[in-house]
Amino acid sequence: MLRTAILAAVASAAFAVPAMAADISGLWQTETNGGQVEIARCGNSLCGKLVTSNTIKANPGVKDDKNKDASLRNRPLKGLQLLWGFSGGPEEWTGGKVYKADDGKIYSGTITMLNADTLKLKGCVVAPLCKTQTWTRVK
Repeated sequence: MLRTAILAAVASAAFAVPAMAADISGLWQTETNGGQVEIARCGNSLCGKLVTSNTIKANPGVKDDKNKDASLRNRPLKGLQLLWGFSGGPEEWTGGKVYKADDGKIYSGTITMLNADTLKLKGCVVAPLCKTQTWTRVK
């Protein structure tokens, strides 16, 4: 009887422990242009670099030619840092910046991990002028 009570207590305690949040690090598929972004920890924050896209597949040497800063237009898109400065976690990161190579602009961003395989990335010029994308983990 005592043994059964102990086993029941241990079992219920195991279910009471919250599940560990999934690690956001990894390769993520964007909603547009076949983009894939590698998200990693950069010190105490998150950052992300562009690994590939349909544009890069068509022209591996394509440059960041729409950048608002003319001195940066000669850098390659492949490997370009698109996300930086995000803090928080394990489910929401705020205070970061999102670079959108399609228009050469930098936006304020937040990242919300909906589940282990889905992110919601929100970029804003100024609130409420925001756009949101859903990214999925690449297996």
